[in-house]
Amino acid sequence: METLEFKNGWLNLKDEQIEAINHFCKNYKHFLNIGKTERQCVKAAIKEAEQHGFRPINEFEELKAGDKVYFINRNKNVVLTVVGKRPIRDGIRYVVSHIDSPRLDIKPNPIYEKSELALMRTHYYGGIKKYQWASRPLALHGVVVTKSGRTIDIAIGEDPQDPVFTIPDLLPHLDKKVQRERNAAEVLKGEELQIIVGSIPMEFEDKKIKDKVKHHILTKLHEKYDFTEADFISAELMLVPAGSARDVGIDEGIVGAYGQDDRICAYTSLEAILDIETPEQTAVCFLVDKEEIGSTGSTGLESRYLEFFTGELLVRQAGDKYNDQMLRRCLWNSYALSSDVNAGLNPLFESVHDAQNASKLGYGLVLTKYTGHGGKVASNDADAEYVASLRRIFDDNEISWQTGLLGKVDEGGGGTVAKYLAHYGINTIDAGAAILSMHSPFELASKFDIYELYRAYKAFYIQAF
Repeated sequence: METLEFKNGWLNLKDEQIEAINHFCKNYKHFLNIGKTERQCVKAAIKEAEQHGFRPINEFEELKAGDKVYFINRNKNVVLTVVGKRPIRDGIRYVVSHIDSPRLDIKPNPIYEKSELALMRTHYYGGIKKYQWASRPLALHGVVVTKSGRTIDIAIGEDPQDPVFTIPDLLPHLDKKVQRERNAAEVLKGEELQIIVGSIPMEFEDKKIKDKVKHHILTKLHEKYDFTEADFISAELMLVPAGSARDVGIDEGIVGAYGQDDRICAYTSLEAILDIETPEQTAVCFLVDKEEIGSTGSTGLESRYLEFFTGELLVRQAGDKYNDQMLRRCLWNSYALSSDVNAGLNPLFESVHDAQNASKLGYGLVLTKYTGHGGKVASNDADAEYVASLRRIFDDNEISWQTGLLGKVDEGGGGTVAKYLAHYGINTIDAGAAILSMHSPFELASKFDIYELYRAYKAFYIQAF
């Protein structure tokens, strides 16, 4: 009789397997270092895809088996597709990950001077513990688009020679009345998340200028990047933790870095689709935006971009025979992995987990049958038949996997893009990695799990159901 028993994947690994894991994770850490924003992830993904023979969809009038194509949506989504042997209308294998992560966004009118310091106001993006972002080095990334349409890329704080930015916290000697009695959510309030951007005043010929530090900073920005204060209104600038991904622990078995939720799944699904040739069913790696704020907007999965690019694939294969029902049938016959992370069992706070149903670092891919909160609200609940098929695929390929839920029933919960995929009738389940310190500036993931994600996604793309 088969029993449900999960094992730590590091046990009994051969030297060549450990070497493969470390090599893969070295490249993964590089991806995290160069991809701290959605736009940077898209740029990195396209560069690597083109090296593997992928070409933009507008270069194809018709599609045949083995063709490798990509779509870009507003520089924040990328879709990589390998056309399968079977007609696209028979269904697609989607692996969908998000490339946005919690951060601090710069407000549209951000800069001001106070106490002879120049500061910028921010608005946090996604679910964060605000106090974790103070008194640490932050890097500024993004784009500024001038009124003339010129785009200026900004990246300050990653090079060791760059300055960084920081939020000044209050010292413990003086926090008794102002801060110490606040609850955890308000140790730092949203409007207190302001960064120092300058401290040196400059004399100006214009005697009307009172804020000499602020105008010194604006002058330097104009000299170096050629944009003005008015251009902040058409900018997308964000603050992320400065610094590189690092190995954690004496045994170096864990990767610590910002943004592993959910770039751990984005990178592994990207590498998986780059390594396949001609699958039976068409394979799609879809990297999306805005998951951390509800998948809204034209670059989130709540938009209809999935319909758009799937329809484009069908039109280029079916030609004049295409109709809308073909699109609906294709989606209904498709399978998807909503590749997102799960809360790993935290040794310091085990009480919030149902240990029997909690994922663990080092145990491989996590299958999360449902997410949601308080009675599975806002969840996709995967069909039993689909879960059984995935069990067979992963077991046949000797891929380590486990089950996991987002904590005890009444502790909280969360959601992913799974429900938006299921909306189309796509068979969908959440499948990702266990993470510690999720949504913090320094998240933790097992190197073994990272490599198993890659193997699992690759098997999903090519294995028959």
